[in-house]
Amino acid sequence: MRLRFATVLTAVAITGATALPGRGAENPEPLTAPFHRGVNLTGWLQAAGPRQIQFTRFTRQDFANIKSLGCDVIRLPINLHFMTDGPPDYTIDRLFFYFLDQIIDWAEELELHLILDNHTFDVTSDTEPNVGEVLIPVWTQMAQRYKDRSSYLYYEVLNEPHGIADATWAHIQQKVVSAIRAADPNHTIVVTGAGWGSYNNLKHLPVRADCNLIYSFHFYDPFVFTHQGASWVEPSMVPLAGVPFPHGVDPMPACPAELEGSWIESGLNAYHNDGTEARVRQLIDVAVEFSTSRGVPVFCGEFGVYRRNSEDRHRVYWYDLVRRYLEEKGIPWTIWDYQGGFGLFEQDTNELFEHDLNLPLVEALGLTAPEQTPFVPTAERAGFDLYADYFAPRVFDSTWLSQGTLDYYCDSEPAEGNYCLSCTGLAQYNAIAFDFRPDKDLAWLARWHSALEFWVRGDTPGARFEARFLDSKSSETDRPWRRGAAVDETMVLWDGQWHLVRIPLSDLTERGAWDDGWYNPQGLFDWTAVDRFEIVAEYHDLVGINFWFDALRLTDPTRR
Repeated sequence: MRLRFATVLTAVAITGATALPGRGAENPEPLTAPFHRGVNLTGWLQAAGPRQIQFTRFTRQDFANIKSLGCDVIRLPINLHFMTDGPPDYTIDRLFFYFLDQIIDWAEELELHLILDNHTFDVTSDTEPNVGEVLIPVWTQMAQRYKDRSSYLYYEVLNEPHGIADATWAHIQQKVVSAIRAADPNHTIVVTGAGWGSYNNLKHLPVRADCNLIYSFHFYDPFVFTHQGASWVEPSMVPLAGVPFPHGVDPMPACPAELEGSWIESGLNAYHNDGTEARVRQLIDVAVEFSTSRGVPVFCGEFGVYRRNSEDRHRVYWYDLVRRYLEEKGIPWTIWDYQGGFGLFEQDTNELFEHDLNLPLVEALGLTAPEQTPFVPTAERAGFDLYADYFAPRVFDSTWLSQGTLDYYCDSEPAEGNYCLSCTGLAQYNAIAFDFRPDKDLAWLARWHSALEFWVRGDTPGARFEARFLDSKSSETDRPWRRGAAVDETMVLWDGQWHLVRIPLSDLTERGAWDDGWYNPQGLFDWTAVDRFEIVAEYHDLVGINFWFDALRLTDPTRR
């Protein structure tokens, strides 16, 4: 199928932005965006603040992998308002800019279009009528910083405004666009309608003189199919499973008892009409008609099917239908999402690019995956970092805190490098956790006297915590067994100074397991399948107690 896309920016300079071409005698066709297909890179910059971002969750190699699939655009959701110091000025944190500058560098180097999506979004709360008070200052700062960057960069004002009148939102959005234009007259801005960014609300946006805008909509119809199993919907759709697509290809499930009388039951009753290919095309045509009548480019910024309760073959069929029709109509797209519950990878895997891609889904999206091979675990035979300024790649933050604070990028006198971890006020059993994905085989390191090594600084005599590894729970009868050591003043002084702790893995002792109940040690800890490492307030709460950690690693036994 030949795609009807404009060939704008095929040789984009790395500095300076270029506006979309205007519609006129020499350009009578509706405008199209200069990119074609891509992904949303979720769960990365959607943090509670810049100091909670796990920057190494994705790397330049992930961007290169995405491009190798055949993608030319990444939509980057950002909790932008949370990256500031709050009212009244909403000054953006320097650390956030430090991260984002590097991400933009990667996109430009790889010639990937990058949409900075302001995803400060709460599904449970309406968009406030005074949201402009934060939108204007944050976007003014963003535009001032990135005005001289290449035309691979785009600004998306706000994801899925909802619970706000169309006219109110249109007025706010226009003020934001004007504020951006005062700082940056060149970069393309992505705008959207109210009503959760629906295609139905595009028509309520005013005609604008600015021809350097792209109009975004999201597509998740039929909703009872695409969101079956979703816990964030009201009422929860977790009980709903087995809805097929299209209607009639398989029997329909009965409405779960707890959803009877809800809008979900109504959706199931109407599914013989809504769950059809014709209806999907008809709804996408709403956005097509808007684009044609206005002579403006439209972009499907999100579409997808939650994989938890959907049949994979039905999911793949829906993606194939929607993708082909969007492309037939010349509409570029970014799926929701790359990794995660709507993602390109097989469910319940480590989402490794060479091993876990869902090949039928990738093919349905018109993308090209590398050859997939079975993942074969291998024993670690060299030391490696857990944290060195950042969580190490493929080491994921799974920290659990019921109270207290944790800063991943404390720059107050780190022991090594630029940053250290700092925590204060943790409740008992709270844990700073480093999740290995995939699990690590540490048996060789344990046998040959590798050590757990880290710098620590504490300020309260008498404090005590546990450093431990947990193995994986491989079956219903297995447990997540622990092996660890207490770290207290028999090992290091809490005098406000940095001290190096070094504990040979062979000196760690069996600690038992918690698995919906306590299990005493049974000598079953498995060094060949280690799931994570934790620093735990095991013995007492740490309220009023401060700790700093830096350069956490397993030593290389060949370099003693």
